[in-house]
Amino acid sequence: MNTINEEIFRAYDIRGTYPATINEQVAFTVGKSYGSYLQEKYNKTTCIVSHDNRLSSETLTQNLIKGLVSSGMNIVSLGFTTTPMNYYARYINQMPGIMVTASHNPKDDNGFKFSFDGMINARGEMIEDFKKYTLAGNFKNGQGRITNTNITNKYIEYLKYSLKFGKNKRKVVIDPGNGAASHIVRKVFDSVFCTPVYINDIADGNFPNHHPDPAVPENLVELQKAVKENRADFGVAYDGDADRIGVVMENGEIMPIEHLMLLYIQDMFNNVQTKTFLYDIKCSKAIEDMVNLWGGKTICYRTGASYTEFKTHEDNLPFGGEYSGHLYFRDRDADCASAIYASLRLLEILSKTNEKLSKLVKNYPKYYTTPEVKIPSDDVTKFNVVEQIKEYAKLKNYPFNDIDGVRITYTNGWVLVRASNTGPNITFRAEATSEEGIISLKSIYLPMIEKYNKPVDTL
Repeated sequence: MNTINEEIFRAYDIRGTYPATINEQVAFTVGKSYGSYLQEKYNKTTCIVSHDNRLSSETLTQNLIKGLVSSGMNIVSLGFTTTPMNYYARYINQMPGIMVTASHNPKDDNGFKFSFDGMINARGEMIEDFKKYTLAGNFKNGQGRITNTNITNKYIEYLKYSLKFGKNKRKVVIDPGNGAASHIVRKVFDSVFCTPVYINDIADGNFPNHHPDPAVPENLVELQKAVKENRADFGVAYDGDADRIGVVMENGEIMPIEHLMLLYIQDMFNNVQTKTFLYDIKCSKAIEDMVNLWGGKTICYRTGASYTEFKTHEDNLPFGGEYSGHLYFRDRDADCASAIYASLRLLEILSKTNEKLSKLVKNYPKYYTTPEVKIPSDDVTKFNVVEQIKEYAKLKNYPFNDIDGVRITYTNGWVLVRASNTGPNITFRAEATSEEGIISLKSIYLPMIEKYNKPVDTL
């Protein structure tokens, strides 16, 4: 199938730019391949399909379904949903599914998140095998059936069923960024114990107000302003498909994702049997420090929602999270990776105290950190850069974790260099106990990255 660009097959999903690398023909082929693969490898005959509100999602979904049905696969079509709603449908039906979305990527991007063995998304070698199968093009032929259904109300009840609010009614600003959460946030927050304020809650695939990626500070500026103007207790922002969260505290400051994770862990700590919690390799050492202080354990794991979800299930952990804002709660039930659910859990915590959010987290460690720095690099060179940094660490005899890129540990901090799995970038992040430490780490590693960030044949 030489019409498909192999680079759209990434570590956690299929993703590219519409219509250059992701288009109607690609969607049809992916559908036919996915349907054939599920039948041949997993003996599955029915799958879930839904899509976000990107401008290209509707037409891609139509062609994806054509491909699926032509392979003999039966379809349960949910229409327009968030990604966690797609996961929820997989969970309650115990069947695989595929979601048309590009998550937090620019508006012209699109792609497919999919599972083979139930709710947890395909990842790594699973996608590599599916890529080979797709490119070979030996697909099944048949005529599947399409069943259209809507799970919105059932899903909203599922989000709320385990919550137990206290006596303090809180005001929260909700910013879905004109993304997929826009069509359900009012139904959720209007029906729980809070005073909601909504901004940017009209679904619009042009994302006219700001890019829907809450991990980027400039995308939270409007939310920060709204929190302060409305004297809200906190604000939440979601990415394009509503599986990632960003939080602004009552004082208008952005809450570090690690502090949000610690707040959840602290809240559930005495109510869970397993006191081991997962964070990804981009996260601050603050998580390890505090969990160890409380008497628990941590696992530092690789970046990627699929990997985080898989590891929390495999090790039966009560909670796991990523620096990007993917959070997985398993202390009560599988929550299907919902940023909206994460908001409700935060609302629940605050309803049981009179304290301000900023005060609840003020004693958590605060280190000097860089943001996640993204350095443009092609999809071949970026992996060589990581290998060169790893060789440097070996030469210096520095301890390092290479589960995902290379995270080098110093007595007073750490530095991470990794190849992005969602774009042509090298990502860099550093943390230290002092500002001088950060300056030192940047002065060592950023020039080194620049030196090696050249096509391999020119080195």
